[in-house]
Parts: sequence; structure tokens; C-alpha cells
Amino acid sequence: MRKPLTFELTADERDLWRVFRIMSEFVEGYEDLAFLKNGVAIFGSKASPPNSKYYKLAYETAYKLAKAKYTVVTGAGSGIMEAANRGAKEAGTETVGLNIVLPQQQVPNPYVTYLLEFKYFFIRKVMFTKYSKAFIIFPGGFGTLDEFFEGLALVQTHRVPVFPIILVGGEFWKGLIGWIKDTCLKRGTIEKRDFKLFKIVDTSDEVLKEIKNFYKKKK
Repeated sequence: MRKPLTFELTADERDLWRVFRIMSEFVEGYEDLAFLKNGVAIFGSKASPPNSKYYKLAYETAYKLAKAKYTVVTGAGSGIMEAANRGAKEAGTETVGLNIVLPQQQVPNPYVTYLLEFKYFFIRKVMFTKYSKAFIIFPGGFGTLDEFFEGLALVQTHRVPVFPIILVGGEFWKGLIGWIKDTCLKRGTIEKRDFKLFKIVDTSDEVLKEIKNFYKKKK
């Protein structure tokens, strides 16, 4: 019996094909999210249970944002992301989820009404930045911290226009911000003015106020 023909790609050839996959994912993201004009990204831990303080606060914040005509965008997962999508959906608006395909599958939460899936983290982060008028960051782990610092770095280096970056939960963030002040600022790796790039709040009303005041000043 004849053996079937096989085409074994070299490592360099696989990299070239990967470029086409990346291009395709960018194009699909831009096309599918072009409708999103008033998006607000909400980030936070996937491990926050529905009875937790921050799950409830994320739900409340998203609900109020939706009623204020913003479209809530999350990473589509559980925890804070689920709370935000749920709040927006129950406010009667479309709610967007940008899911990431992982080896340990992340199942999109049931409150997402408009879902996109991404293979590459960096493309997904570009979509969050391009189509969000604000980043609202609840307590979370490495992924949440990555999104916080990515937003800060882009604004600080003028790669994107300034937009509101809001940390929710002063008790959670005070240790990190204290370390940044005591270590980074004292050693000159950041400047005092960099602390103006983000705000720390504790309530949903403060979140809305920060966003509304920021864009009121820009008019």
C-alpha cells in the first residue's frame, strides 16, 4: 500500500503561516467590533464568587454603565467578568465578551450576548484598548495586573490618547500602590505625575463620575 503524501513544514515555514493567522485575527477583530463606539472594559479575577463583595460591585457598576449608554466589554470568563456581563445584560443592553482560547478551556459566561474568541493574547489586548473609552479594573491576579499596567504603559508613552484607568477597591490596591510609591518613585523609575494616570475608587457611582467628568472636560 502506498503511503499518503505528507507535507512537513519547517520551523521557519510554520512561523510564516502563523503571521497569516495573526493578520486574520486582527482583521476579524476590527471588522466584528467596528460597531462598538461607547465601550468600557471591565477586568478582574475569574475566581470571585457570586456572593463576594467585588462580584456584587462589578454587577452594580456594569448595570449602571449600561443604563448610562455604555457597552460593557469583558474577557468573557467567570467571576468579575461574569458579574459585569450579567449586570449589563440585566440592564437590557448588549454585552460583549472577548474570550481567549487556552489549553485549560475558558468557557464564556452565559451573560455574553456578543462573543469573539482569540488565540493570541496580544491581539485581544489591542481590541480592548482600541474599542474601550475606559478601563475599570477590579481585584484580580496576573492577567488583571497585566491589563492594568498595559493600559498605563500605553498612556504614559503616548502610544494611545489618555483615557480613564480606574482601580476599584482601595483596600485591595493600597499595597501595590504603596510599593510603587516606596520603591519605584523613590528610585526614580517613574515620576510623580504618573500617579495622575489612574484613579482609585470604591463605589459604582464614583466609577461613573470619573468617566463622565473625564469626557466632559474633553468636549
